[in-house]
Amino acid sequence: MTMTIQDAQSFTLTDEERALLPTDEDVAFYAEHGWYLSKKLFTDEEVEQLEAASERFYAGHRDRTLPVRPPKLAYWEPEKGDVQRHNDYIHYEDDTIGRILRKPLLGAVAARLAQAEQIRVFQSTLIYKPPVAQEQSNIVPWHFDRHYWSTSTSERMLTAFIPFHDCSEEMGTITMVDGSHLWKETAENDATSLHFAERDRSELDQMLEDNAAFNGGEVNKIPVFIPKGHVNFHHCRTYHGSGANVSGRPRRAISFHLQDGENRYHDFFRSDGTQVNYNHDVLVRRTAEGTPDYSDPEYLPLLWSDH
Repeated sequence: MTMTIQDAQSFTLTDEERALLPTDEDVAFYAEHGWYLSKKLFTDEEVEQLEAASERFYAGHRDRTLPVRPPKLAYWEPEKGDVQRHNDYIHYEDDTIGRILRKPLLGAVAARLAQAEQIRVFQSTLIYKPPVAQEQSNIVPWHFDRHYWSTSTSERMLTAFIPFHDCSEEMGTITMVDGSHLWKETAENDATSLHFAERDRSELDQMLEDNAAFNGGEVNKIPVFIPKGHVNFHHCRTYHGSGANVSGRPRRAISFHLQDGENRYHDFFRSDGTQVNYNHDVLVRRTAEGTPDYSDPEYLPLLWSDH
């Protein structure tokens, strides 16, 4: 079964939904701070459907599976135990989750923030942070997403963090380093294209401090309390991380990475000559030039279009 793209006529909002879009002041806040907490974009029923679908997924349900497993796919399976679970391409493998994530309102909010005419899926990761206070996999070190998207041309990509419940600091909610998307990096560092799971946590902590100092800035960490149905958006260059879950209940969420319609693939090589690849590159169709097509509707469907 192949996922179908929404046609242009479906990209409409009700009056009630238009009232939930970011205001001009909200867009200005996002541009200055690098993150934005939305109004309530999902109904309680939709959020409960996401949670129920996630439980079916963990129990083994799939509407489809990837035809090949990319080399750096994050994919928790039961034998990995009670660690933090990450499952990429959840929008592709589960129809219920994919349908809810493709709600036009979510894409319209992202388009306003990114000041883009179109928004497409880039990646989606189902996340489950177990209520195990000492579990080290629950600690997500400081990083920003653009480092891992070096094969993308866009600087307007962004992430929607969608919890399935009220998400508090006690649960290890996402924490923003306020305004860090405006920082210039101290130097080009080939290692930044490696995922944080492949790097030393203390090195990432130091990188954050060094970049703040280089820019004459301070590391202002803001844990974002996200009410159920609300979404926290952050810019692809905003440093973020999350702490332990000491709440006694699982922290469930989807990290939904989004690209503007102008984003394209381009070659990226490290200084030693090795080519960097993203997981999509072994899945998506090819352009006329033979490069990965980051507008492939099967894996990277259109969420919103202004025309």
